[in-house]
Amino acid sequence: MELIDDDGNLFGIVNVVDTLVVLLVLAVVVAGVAFVLQPEPEGPDIGTTHVTLDLGTQPDYLIDAINEGDTYNPTEQSQITITDVHITPQENQTQVIIRAELRGPASRGGIEYANAPPRLGRTLDIATSTYQIDGRIRAVGRGDSLSTKQTNVVLSDTMSAANAEEVTKGDEIRLGGRTVAAIENVTVYATADPNQRRVVVGATLETYMHSGGSRFGNTPVRSGQTVTLSTDMYTFNGQIERVGTLESRGSATKQTVTLQLYDVRDNFADAIQPGMTERSGGETVARIIDVETEPSIIIATAENGSVNVVDHPYNRTVTITADLRLRQTTTGLMFKGQSLRQGSTVVIDLGTIIVEATVVNIGG
Repeated sequence: MELIDDDGNLFGIVNVVDTLVVLLVLAVVVAGVAFVLQPEPEGPDIGTTHVTLDLGTQPDYLIDAINEGDTYNPTEQSQITITDVHITPQENQTQVIIRAELRGPASRGGIEYANAPPRLGRTLDIATSTYQIDGRIRAVGRGDSLSTKQTNVVLSDTMSAANAEEVTKGDEIRLGGRTVAAIENVTVYATADPNQRRVVVGATLETYMHSGGSRFGNTPVRSGQTVTLSTDMYTFNGQIERVGTLESRGSATKQTVTLQLYDVRDNFADAIQPGMTERSGGETVARIIDVETEPSIIIATAENGSVNVVDHPYNRTVTITADLRLRQTTTGLMFKGQSLRQGSTVVIDLGTIIVEATVVNIGG
């Protein structure tokens, strides 16, 4: 039998052209199936890390919008997710520090985020449907949260008498709906200026760890540093006196001291009476036990040239015996946070008058 007959049929049964068409169709189908079934090319491995971003100072409307869980994808394979938000007052503004998780292609020693490694100092953008900000990387490393803690401190500030009255135990300093500090105790002391008060508070600060130490905003939490606590009623620029406690240095004690005022007018001297007190925070800071008044001495030269010691007609020397509430420290006695020793000056607010006297004896 001929392979192809005169009519073009293969083996006298199937037309050659039809056969070629069928074979072509089968070849296309097989190729398509092979293409569909071939494994998809593997994408890069995705890794994660965490960064701490310093967003600097931000206005209130932006702070209110920034929340944990906010995400941003700068590239198809990169994503940033805010995990923690930490805000603190910074002078008259508010500083924002966040912790965020970064996702991106894994690379030797870390990941690539938005086509570059997340190095210290690099600036990253975060853009959502609500806001757009950027922050500088100040720490890189794995972790689930920004390392924060509550730190107790003792702060002191000299402020106007009117503002000092507004500082109250239980006051909370809130920013962006978050409590960043709280006043735990308050002691207000008189100063030589009747319009000024020295205010000492024990406060709890919401701090975070940076370079091995606690910070409140950009301020290291250590003695001598100043932090600002603001409410609608006052601004307290407190110098840190102690860290890790709410109490001033030393243990409370009481001592009887002898004080003197020199060359004061007789009507002022007469206004100081036994039983008068200075009170602060519900406690008696000073109580007058005894008062002795005598004329001040002046040296007068007579017309004949003789020198005489005589009583001043108006000025008086006042000797006061008072019980003072003190704190005993390793360096000595403290009164209202100031060192108390012979020759030092103390200020006592007796309500109607303020006495500024010199210490002449302690414990007598």
